[in-house]
Amino acid sequence: MADFFEDKVAIVTGGSQGIGAATVKALARRGAKVAINYASSKDLAEELRDEIGENAIAVQADLAAGQAGELAEATLGKWGRVDLLVNNAGTTKFANHEDLDALDADDFLSLYRLNVVAAYEMIRAVAPSMRASGQGAVVNVTSVAGHYGIGSSVAYAASKGALITMTYSLARALAPEIRVNAVSPGYVGTGWFTNRLGEEGKAALDKHFEETTPLRRAGTAEDIADMIVPLLDDVSRHVTGQAIIADAGSHLDVGSSRRKGKDL
Repeated sequence: MADFFEDKVAIVTGGSQGIGAATVKALARRGAKVAINYASSKDLAEELRDEIGENAIAVQADLAAGQAGELAEATLGKWGRVDLLVNNAGTTKFANHEDLDALDADDFLSLYRLNVVAAYEMIRAVAPSMRASGQGAVVNVTSVAGHYGIGSSVAYAASKGALITMTYSLARALAPEIRVNAVSPGYVGTGWFTNRLGEEGKAALDKHFEETTPLRRAGTAEDIADMIVPLLDDVSRHVTGQAIIADAGSHLDVGSSRRKGKDL
């Protein structure tokens, strides 16, 4: 029996590293053709493309600058269709939630431009192709921060909350041809944390989550990819408008402590 993904074309935004790269690899293993989007990480994207082979292309598009259409056109130009979309590209600014002077309007607009508006523009750009196939599926990568008002900054939490709400709105609006769901990670120990904190700092953060989360796990990019791919699969054909938290249960403690969520 053929795998559902074997004749499907997917776009993964922010696909050159972290959760995006893990998702690209997971989809390719199932037989999907994948467009790996990147804004500036050309070497990483092309290395991943070469690793996968003929079923992948690397496409530079700065989604924060409104280039969603160019990404969709490049994918359609290569394969003639788009069936699946993972809106993974995102950004943040670190700021203490109590410090109301740490953020200004431009900070909010910058985060919303990529975390929310770009995701909307990507969905709009690929919706005609998805409607034509009748089996379109979108997964927005949000964050537990958007559910609980925690995370790296108020602006980040607000943008991810908006993305969750948009997931609900578009799941309703685009049904029945297109399903729209979200995955909301907590801490995910990607290279981003290594670059920010160094090897020792990242290891200490992993250890913290291994000791404190109900499941005693520090999340990996592969953990999140393993949540994303089934939501794109036909096995989830009865599921739309969901935002699934994937954080080893750490959200269960949010209400009982005043965690600033700087690590989410």
